[in-house]
Order: sequence, then C-alpha cells, then structure tokens
Amino acid sequence: MTHRNIKIGVTAFVLVGAFTGLLWSTLAEGTEYYKHVDEVVASPKQWEGKRLQLHGFAFDVRRKPDTLEYKFKVRNKDSVIDATYTGIVPDTFKDDAEVVLQGRLTPDGFHATGVMAKCPSKYEPTQKVG
Repeated sequence: MTHRNIKIGVTAFVLVGAFTGLLWSTLAEGTEYYKHVDEVVASPKQWEGKRLQLHGFAFDVRRKPDTLEYKFKVRNKDSVIDATYTGIVPDTFKDDAEVVLQGRLTPDGFHATGVMAKCPSKYEPTQKVG
C-alpha cells in the first residue's frame, strides 16, 4: 500500500465519521412524536421526557392574571392530561378547541412550548338557504 492510498483512506474515514456524527446529532434533535392524548395516557412512562406533538381538545382553560401563563386540560375520548403553556396563544385557543401542543410530558403533566389551535367551523362553507 502506498503512502497516497493511506492518505486517501484516512481522509475518507474522517469524512464518513464526520458526516455520520452530523447526521446522528441532527436526527436525534429533530425527532418528535405525534400522539393523541389517549395514546399517551395508556403508557405515560414511555413518553416522559420525549419531544411530543400532543393532539386533543382543550378545556378548563385558565390564564394567570397579568401574565401569559396558561393552565388547562387536554382530552381525547375519556383520557385527560393537565397542561401548561407560557406565551402568546392563537385567537382560536379556548375551551373545546382542537389543539396540537408541542412540548414534553413530565410527571406533573404536559409542558407545552408551542400551541396550535383549530376552529373547523370557521373554515366550513356556509349553507345556502333556498
């Protein structure tokens, strides 16, 4: 084996190692599971600490006066999870709104870092009376 082949081999090994490390760290950061409330409640220990998008319906929405701190519950079917969020929420975020929360599950409940709320009636066409 010549000196040139050794340099090429070492360079290729270093490049493949760097690319693999970069790919691994990028994918590990970006992994986020999309789950419904009833799926998470069925096995909460499995989801604790993992990044989740949690889908359900908000109710008992309360805001701490003069702050942007929200405490509410999220349900799907007969399952309920307590949730918290600090920040600006969409206009459609209210009781019975369909929501997708981004965040992490902890033993205290779901700590959201993002809130997306839907309001299907707002986008349904009006019925014609004829």
